[in-house]
Amino acid sequence: MCLSPTNHNNAPLTKLEMVLPDHSPVLIGIGTARRREENFKDALEPMDLMLEAVANAGRDSGSPTALSEAQYIAVPRGRWAYRNPAGEIASTIGADNATTVLASVGVLQQTLIGEACTRIARGEAHTTLVAGADAGFRILRAKIAGRRANEREQDSEPDIYLSPKEELRHPMEKRAGLVMPVGLYAVLESAFRAKQGWSVSDHRDRLAELGARCSQIATANPHAWTRDPIDAASIREPGDRNPMQAFPYTRAHCSTWNVDQAAALLFCSVARAEELQISRDRWVFPVASSESNHMVAVSTRDDLASCPGAEIAGRAALDAAGLRAEQVDLVELYSCFPLAIETYAEALGLPLTRDLTVTGGMPFAGGPFNNYVLQATCRTAELLRQGKGKTALISSVSGILTKQAFGLLSTEPGPNGFVHADVSETVAAKIGERDVVEDYAGVAKIAGYTVLHGRGQTPRGLLLVDAPDGRRALVTTEHSAMLTSMETDEFVGRKVNVANNGLTA
Repeated sequence: MCLSPTNHNNAPLTKLEMVLPDHSPVLIGIGTARRREENFKDALEPMDLMLEAVANAGRDSGSPTALSEAQYIAVPRGRWAYRNPAGEIASTIGADNATTVLASVGVLQQTLIGEACTRIARGEAHTTLVAGADAGFRILRAKIAGRRANEREQDSEPDIYLSPKEELRHPMEKRAGLVMPVGLYAVLESAFRAKQGWSVSDHRDRLAELGARCSQIATANPHAWTRDPIDAASIREPGDRNPMQAFPYTRAHCSTWNVDQAAALLFCSVARAEELQISRDRWVFPVASSESNHMVAVSTRDDLASCPGAEIAGRAALDAAGLRAEQVDLVELYSCFPLAIETYAEALGLPLTRDLTVTGGMPFAGGPFNNYVLQATCRTAELLRQGKGKTALISSVSGILTKQAFGLLSTEPGPNGFVHADVSETVAAKIGERDVVEDYAGVAKIAGYTVLHGRGQTPRGLLLVDAPDGRRALVTTEHSAMLTSMETDEFVGRKVNVANNGLTA
């Protein structure tokens, strides 16, 4: 399907033939940075990684002045304490009048990209920049050395601070000790498996094969953190170097966040790109950005096995270009855990046998905490420029599939200009919720479960169960025989007896 209009011979117009609206946003500069220093003292702190990526984006545009013209600079928060990283970027590149933005964890990374493009499309800015970084490997190496990786202080505040309106986790989830997201993702994974009718063993095989293909794709990504391929058996089976995290997820299924990576995206209007004489072969068109910010904690979700927000937001992005998902050349699905890939693929109607990443995914390409979508967008734009496709769809996730978003890119402008769609209200109308009770006692049916594993800790079963009256409870068990059975047999749908936030005989 062609996204562009046609000339009098009914042939698609080339980019050179088109007369584009002056306010159409174009991605003109992409920049990444990566370090892997065994001695944390030799590593760059995240702010410097970010500045390197920004400088690389400026050079990539081919214009010596494009960066200094930035009027909007946004940064998603990483595992650092900087108060105003966008402000330091602005000062460094000479964009003294730029509006600076810091977005906390829980704000979709695509939201920042969408806002950067929307400001251009509305004529509110002619140049915008989104950048981010995390230095988890530096943190890890310092911890191993018994030291702390220090950061410089900033004494200014951003013009805009974005944060989610609600908590990402339910109070009961916090009381159950669910600090890391892997446990809740694994609970959802079990519900997805049961809905598909797969056996536990077959499901583990599928997850391992999905991971192995992602690993293979990472070998061709020059920016990937790990470029050595890992086979399915090594991903599937736990071991000393690949411990079980939350069944069925081993370490190799999970995002690798101890990485030092940064990315920057430089956008401008068509008019500004032409004024700066940016070569047209550098242009990549943001066609659409869609997002749902409706937040529902995992424990309260009526349907644990699907993600309506991904379907609705995905459709909104694709409709902006009159495309179906299978027509998109490049697909990059957020990959913190396999479930994020599986549910988004199902929502889009894409088979898991298709390549669903261009980077190799977060376990292998690297998942720098709250910056991966920027990394993936850089790689996607790079491939589009290389002629590896004309269209690309990139998904975004916040929380435990709490918020959903998509960005649609193309080598050609969209038929409707840039489209931004907030589908939060539509998603809210589609998602059912349940009341979660603290001290349920009685018979209940298992809706989803996992077995949590931790270094030096006793394995613990975590289960979401539904009472006959529709209420839900979160319960745990440390019964060893049951835990063993939970990792070989399907427990979703089984009836159990609950008392005192645990299972009884």
